[in-house]
Amino acid sequence: MSTFQTNGITLEQVSENVWELPREGEMRVVGRVLASEALLEEIAEDKTLQQLQNTTHLPGIVEPAICMPDGHQGYGFPVGGVGATDAEDGCISPGAVGYDINCGVRMVRTNLTYDDLRGREEELVDRLFEAIPSGLGGGGVVEIDRGTIDEILDRGVEWAVENGYGVQDDLRHCEDEGRRPDADPEAITADAKDRGKSQVGSLGSGNHFLEVQRVTDIFDEEIADAYGLEEDQIVVLIHCGSRGLGHQVCNDYLRDIEQAHSGLLSQLPDKELAAAPAGSQLAEDYYDAMCAAINFAWVNRQLITHQTREVFADVFGRPWEELDMELLYDVSHNIAKKEVHEIEGEDRELFVHRKGATRAFPAGRSEVPKAYRDVGQPVIIPGSMGAGSYVLCGGSESMGLSFGSTAHGAGRLMSRTQAKSEFWGGDVQDDLRDQQVYVKAQSGATIAEEAPGVYKDVDEVVRVSDELGIGDKVARVYPVCNIKG
Repeated sequence: MSTFQTNGITLEQVSENVWELPREGEMRVVGRVLASEALLEEIAEDKTLQQLQNTTHLPGIVEPAICMPDGHQGYGFPVGGVGATDAEDGCISPGAVGYDINCGVRMVRTNLTYDDLRGREEELVDRLFEAIPSGLGGGGVVEIDRGTIDEILDRGVEWAVENGYGVQDDLRHCEDEGRRPDADPEAITADAKDRGKSQVGSLGSGNHFLEVQRVTDIFDEEIADAYGLEEDQIVVLIHCGSRGLGHQVCNDYLRDIEQAHSGLLSQLPDKELAAAPAGSQLAEDYYDAMCAAINFAWVNRQLITHQTREVFADVFGRPWEELDMELLYDVSHNIAKKEVHEIEGEDRELFVHRKGATRAFPAGRSEVPKAYRDVGQPVIIPGSMGAGSYVLCGGSESMGLSFGSTAHGAGRLMSRTQAKSEFWGGDVQDDLRDQQVYVKAQSGATIAEEAPGVYKDVDEVVRVSDELGIGDKVARVYPVCNIKG
């Protein structure tokens, strides 16, 4: 086995695609990077590895701190990072969750084939762009008052179903059935609620998108059948989060925690890792607020799903129910969840921070929806607009290797500023159209920021996940239409 050195950090390869940062100095645990040598070279180009080392200083962190194969530099905690802290003697860190709380992805199946869609791509992308608000600022599917937003924050997708924006099966096929019961709307400030009131049912900007895709490859027939997937099928992928509300929640609690727990902050190598000790009032308040923002994000994606179903029904001249537009699954990123994991032979309750990482529980876990419990939790990993995305299932090695987690996407190679200097939105749009991929966005700059060349190789990210057994390949999908902010 070999070593990898960069900027004063040395990683030791302990097995194929597994590298460890040995414990030294004030580190409480080892760091672990799950990556091929090619991906590790890219991960090392920014401050990701330094941020991974910094996270090992968090109080109560349980070995190891992890960087996924799509890892890149984030705010304090690397994107693609997983850090588990003891729920009684550890801490919870808003920076290790991220600003866009429950930035997640869901896939909706249809019974349409690619041939059904050919020739109607432009009509469909135009109609979707018109029906689903996107871009910075306000604008959502519904206008709500303060009382309604409290109900959304408290009840999640249950609210959407009761108000005609979904069906019971949507609840059954959403992580946690679309509701975090610990949510407390009172833990969220008025400023955060005001930002969220006008944004329920909107994509936002950045890397958020809605993409119509076709299934190009099936790798596991049995699991694909359980997920309702087959070759040439049309599916819809929706990627967005909690919008301005989640951003405000993170910002509010970071500032409060920095002031109230400055002693703990002084022990950490980066103030962006500001954390509240488990059991403290701020830790409990932040967890309750985070859970409420998670519920908001689920409702956000549910309302976009509703709009998508309505557009498909209009374009194809049949009710969405006849198009079998059922939710396959909704998975969350950017959360810290209380979970029980076996540590040194004992069950312990942990705050599992997954920032830009996906829960990937294997078959048999009670948290997996009943429909998928025999095969494992669906995992959805988006690629870029010019590459395929993947459906995986939670792998048998995930609980022991990565706290039941895997990657959440391809992972960025360059900043948005660099992307805009190297790519021209119109050229990217034309190139994609030549590949029969139809893209529409609020501006050319948005398309440039999300150009295919901005991202790592999603095929390599998924190959590593599959070979490690933390997320097993089920199917590959390829873009047809894409709308962005």
